[in-house]
Amino acid sequence: MADWTPEIEKLQAREDSEWLGVEREYCGRLLAYALRRTGDHQSSEDIVQETLLGAVRGIDDFDKMYSFEQYLFGICRNRTIDHMRRKKTRTIQVGEDDDGFAGLEALAVQSETPSAIVRGRELSDRALDLLAEIMHDWVEETWEQGEFLRLCVIEALFSGGWRNRDTWKRFRLRDETAVAGIKFRALKRLRQLAAVRESGNDLLRYLAMAQEGDQRILDLDVRRVWQERRISCPARHWLARKAAGTLAEGPEMFVSFHLLEMKCPWCVANHDDLARADREADLRRLIDRVSESTKRVLHSKTLPASGNEAAPSDGSSPTAGE
Repeated sequence: MADWTPEIEKLQAREDSEWLGVEREYCGRLLAYALRRTGDHQSSEDIVQETLLGAVRGIDDFDKMYSFEQYLFGICRNRTIDHMRRKKTRTIQVGEDDDGFAGLEALAVQSETPSAIVRGRELSDRALDLLAEIMHDWVEETWEQGEFLRLCVIEALFSGGWRNRDTWKRFRLRDETAVAGIKFRALKRLRQLAAVRESGNDLLRYLAMAQEGDQRILDLDVRRVWQERRISCPARHWLARKAAGTLAEGPEMFVSFHLLEMKCPWCVANHDDLARADREADLRRLIDRVSESTKRVLHSKTLPASGNEAAPSDGSSPTAGE
């Protein structure tokens, strides 16, 4: 199963066929995300419809720093929170229930918090991009080597913020020094990858500072980038194999850890979608409903502006975390 992503230029040109592809590809996983949080199928379908409408309205401001899936899930997260506030099923404060998406919203509304000041002073935008690139490189390299235990350990430390003693017990390693050794070798390899990509960058110095107990680096930089940039998320076809029960032992160990213990919201929603027995029949009706509403918006966008219609204020840029 190939992973499909739309062409942003075609979406911005309001091509019906490209948006229909979006609806077919993403409705299921968005529905699964909303359904886990609302527990109500009809409300979840409403949220998916609102999400796709928000995506259409905000696509001109799409920030390519994020993937299209991040863009959609950010919108879906906010629509879900809006729904739950309206229904008063529980109290949610902005910034709670972050599910890994809060960073997208925070980038747009970032205030001068201490953490923001630290990030601004210590790492340039290029350094953050470089950090994401070398971590992606490391994950791909580690996956190809079949070192899935190592991958689990580093995700637990870097993304989950686990302590060494909790990690060695969970993975039945010899002791805490075994965890420290895996972490040390991973940081060393990251520095090597950074040196290859961009020698002399200040990131090398900050990576060198990421030692045990230095939570400032892990919490504010590595952890944040790992989660926001989906550093270790397996492609959808791996999740399809997981749902079908056909993963080999190594990938199965990591994908299960990623889903069940790291609880990655994107991947959990994708897996829920793929594992549903009634998926095809259920989605056909939802896609027809969503297509009807998005087509109206798409066609209205192609008409000459009346001059008195205000721009939609749904904040649907990816940096707003929609």
